[in-house]
Amino acid sequence: MENLSKKVRSKKLNTRVDLTAMVSVSFLLIIFFMVTIELAKPKMMNYYLPNCYDEVHDIGCNKPDENRILTLLLDENDKMISYMGILESPIQMPKQIKYGKSGIRQELLDKNRKVHEYSANMGRPQIGVTVIIKPSNKCNFKNLVDILDELQITGIKSFSIVDYYTPEETKLLALK
Repeated sequence: MENLSKKVRSKKLNTRVDLTAMVSVSFLLIIFFMVTIELAKPKMMNYYLPNCYDEVHDIGCNKPDENRILTLLLDENDKMISYMGILESPIQMPKQIKYGKSGIRQELLDKNRKVHEYSANMGRPQIGVTVIIKPSNKCNFKNLVDILDELQITGIKSFSIVDYYTPEETKLLALK
């Protein structure tokens, strides 16, 4: 009878959960998502729009001064032709320019300086040259990126990339 009066008690086990591995996995996931979010952000150049300084909005923005326009025609085999103004009556006759420091970079610096002098005489020294880049269908992407890099180096912020060639520009590229 003695045994019956003693109740058999089950042995309680200590239940303890080790969360060390779960914390490590959590930190790895947080780091992974932080890195992927940072890599997903677009990396690009700043895009500057030309300002309208004229009192008459139509003249200042829609009809820019041809003394401030430099057009660059890009074609295959690293061929680049530049002219200043409008092709029918250019301020600078079309000429072929090479890529690089002594070629297009020097041309951009010279034209920008001349346009700043011209603008200062007109009472607006802050206005620089506006570059119109016209890559042909045969132009490679590297040449376009090189021109954008040269614009960034020379500090020219007013530019446009246009994919339309006038018939006169097409003839000009075919001649030279």
